[in-house]
Amino acid sequence: MMPTAREGLLDAAYAALRNRPWAGVRMVDVAAAAGVSRQTLYNEFGSKEGLAQALVRREVDGYLGGVDRALGAAERAGADPAGRLAAVGAWTLRSARANPLVRAVLTGCWSERLPVPVRPGRLPAPRPGDAEAAVDRRMMAPVESPTEVLDKVCDRVVAALGQEWQGPGLAAACEEFTRVALSYVVAPAVEKEGRDGAEAGAGLERLAGRLVSGRRPTAEGR
Repeated sequence: MMPTAREGLLDAAYAALRNRPWAGVRMVDVAAAAGVSRQTLYNEFGSKEGLAQALVRREVDGYLGGVDRALGAAERAGADPAGRLAAVGAWTLRSARANPLVRAVLTGCWSERLPVPVRPGRLPAPRPGDAEAAVDRRMMAPVESPTEVLDKVCDRVVAALGQEWQGPGLAAACEEFTRVALSYVVAPAVEKEGRDGAEAGAGLERLAGRLVSGRRPTAEGR
């Protein structure tokens, strides 16, 4: 199948999940929504567990890709390192709020409504010789723990800001920042007067400023 067809199946599965618990999502309905046969769906993912694994994998990759985009967009807008760090926090809050799979991956809290990633040994092996074998391997790769996901976020932040800020403090500051951002995901602030997370975002902006204010910029960053 073409990658676009694969994405169509994953989109259909995600749409179904938004309307009912994963246990109530039927493969035949996912296939019909994507415009393919049920056998095609099974050929692609092997089982409902394989579909779940690929779906969660895609959402994790989408979140991490969004971290890169947030950093890049903030840089193009002229944001300083604190502003770029705050942009990552804002993206994390938006993603976790809008996407229950991202929220579960970041917190490790999987409700009964969600598909829980399964052990790699229970998933179908990638098809040898298939042009999409590399995609298969990625889709069926184990999903990271919350700590591992946050480590990847910090790796991206350090790579993006490392040219302007040096020293071991940057990695530590990023770790502290991401953990505070995660605390807003685990226990969201009570919404007041329709501000819808604005206070959390403002708090992360202040924290980012405090965390990087003590870092000395390098010659290139001046």
